[in-house]
Amino acid sequence: MRVFTAVIAIAAGVLVLGGYFFPVLAAIQTLLLNWAIVLAGMAALVGIFNLISVHTNKIRSQQKGSVYSAILVIALTATFAGGIILRPDHSTMAILMNGIIIPVEASLMGLLTVSLIYAAIRLLRRRADLMSVVFLATAVLLILGSATLPFGNIPLLGSLVKPWITQILALGGARGILIGVALGTLTTGLRILFGADRPYGGN
Repeated sequence: MRVFTAVIAIAAGVLVLGGYFFPVLAAIQTLLLNWAIVLAGMAALVGIFNLISVHTNKIRSQQKGSVYSAILVIALTATFAGGIILRPDHSTMAILMNGIIIPVEASLMGLLTVSLIYAAIRLLRRRADLMSVVFLATAVLLILGSATLPFGNIPLLGSLVKPWITQILALGGARGILIGVALGTLTTGLRILFGADRPYGGN
């Protein structure tokens, strides 16, 4: 059974990879990718139903935080049903997205910013090294350059320092992380194709 699953996984990987180089395999590659998309969608649905089941049991047993579980289940069910019935491009779904989901995401990002500043200050109190100071100074500069201040924007901070940090330093770091992720994914894929790793059927 392990050999059978390994043969299927290696063959599917080789066919999908070969579809990028050989036009003859393009149709098979498209078919396999469509199957993968369908399976990923079904896995997402299973995860959603499992999430509802876990929080429903939490509500029934009246555990701590069951109120938040009830809010989650109601909001998830209403959004899911509305998306199926009205379709995502309906005006009601657009109002729901622009009036609730996006403001909540913006609020969470604001809380994340405050939490990062607080964590940086605590880190600086415990371990005052160069990287802690650089992290805290960078965060403060970006906040002052992005925020709307009562006395107006600080000269050169929003127009020169912030773009330089975000578009050169941060973008370069993000690209480095993406390159590392791509190399790790490529290495993992090659190990699976050669049968060195078998996450689909045991060691």
